[in-house]
Amino acid sequence: MKAVGYRKPSPIDDPESLLDINLPDPVAAGHDLLVEIKAISVNPVDVKVRAGSPPAAGSEYKVLGWDAAGVVKQVGPDVSLFKPGDEVFYAGAYQRPGTNAELHVVDERIAGRKPRSLSFAHAAALPLTSVTAWELLFDRLGVKPGKPANGGSLLIIGGAGGVGSILIQLARRLTGLTVIATASRPETQQWCRDLGAHYVIDHSKPFADQLKAIGIPEVELIASLTGTEQHYPGLVDVLAPQGQVAVIDDPKVLDVKPLKRKSASLRWEFMFARSLFSTPDMIAQHNILDEVAEMIDSGILRTTAADTFGTINAANLKKAHAFIESGRARGKIVLEGF
Repeated sequence: MKAVGYRKPSPIDDPESLLDINLPDPVAAGHDLLVEIKAISVNPVDVKVRAGSPPAAGSEYKVLGWDAAGVVKQVGPDVSLFKPGDEVFYAGAYQRPGTNAELHVVDERIAGRKPRSLSFAHAAALPLTSVTAWELLFDRLGVKPGKPANGGSLLIIGGAGGVGSILIQLARRLTGLTVIATASRPETQQWCRDLGAHYVIDHSKPFADQLKAIGIPEVELIASLTGTEQHYPGLVDVLAPQGQVAVIDDPKVLDVKPLKRKSASLRWEFMFARSLFSTPDMIAQHNILDEVAEMIDSGILRTTAADTFGTINAANLKKAHAFIESGRARGKIVLEGF
C-alpha cells in the first residue's frame, strides 16, 4: 500500500521530513477494522510527533496521522459494531501506525459512523477535535448538557483552532454557558463568531480588561487549548473562585500553586488516554462520534474543515505541516485520496 512516513525526526523543510513510501497491507485482528482511507486531516499532534519522535524499534518508518474517514474493507473476529462496506470516521490510537496510508487498522470501539451528510474530506476534519472537545467539556469540566439560566461562562483560549472550533459549537448548542473565545486576527475572530461564540477577545492582549469591557470580569471555566504557559498568569487572574481550568497543550512548566487561594481545579484532557490504556470505557469514544454524526446530520453542528490541501502525499502533507507550524491555520486542514 502507499503511505507517507519518515525515517527520523526532522524539521519540515528537510527533504526527508516526510516521504512517499510503500508498506505491506495491514490485517484486521481482534476488534480491528481494516479501513480503506478516503480522507485525512492534519492536527498539531502530527507536527509535534514528526519533529520529535523516531520510528518504533525495529521499524524503518514512522507513519503519522490520526484523523481519518473511509470504508471498512475487513473486520476482525471480535468486531460487532461494523461490517464491510460501512463508512466510518475516527481519530486512531497514539501507539499504532497512522492514517497517512491507503489502508489502516483501528479498534472498532474508537470509531464512529461517518456523518451521512458530509463528504469524506469534511468528515475527516472532525474526529480528534470532536472527541477532545466533548471529553474536555463534559468529562473533565463536568458541564451538564442543558440550558439553565445563569449557566456561567466558558473562556476558550485559541477558539479558531481545530478543538476550539468544535468546542465553541458544543458549548453554544448544548449548554447554557456564555461562550467567550479568543482569537488575534480579524479572520479568526470572525470564524469564532460564525461558529457561535457570544464574545471574542484577543489573546495577544491582557484578558482582564477585555473581560471587564464585556461585563464578565471573571469566568467559571477555562479551556486552555494553546499557549497555556504564556497565558497562565492571566488565566489564573480571571478565573472565578472554585473555578476550573482544562488544558490540552504541552506547557513545559505549569505551577498549580496559584490556584490554591481560589480553591480552583486543573484538569488535563488527552483524548488518546482511553485507547492508550485500553480503559474499560474505551467504547465511549465510539458513542461520542456517533452522537457527533447525528448532530452533524441534523444541522446542530457543522464541519470545521477550513482548507483542502489536495491528495494524500508527502508534498501536500509537508505543506499542511508547515501551515500549522506558521500559526495561521483556522479550523482543520484536510487531504483526500491517493
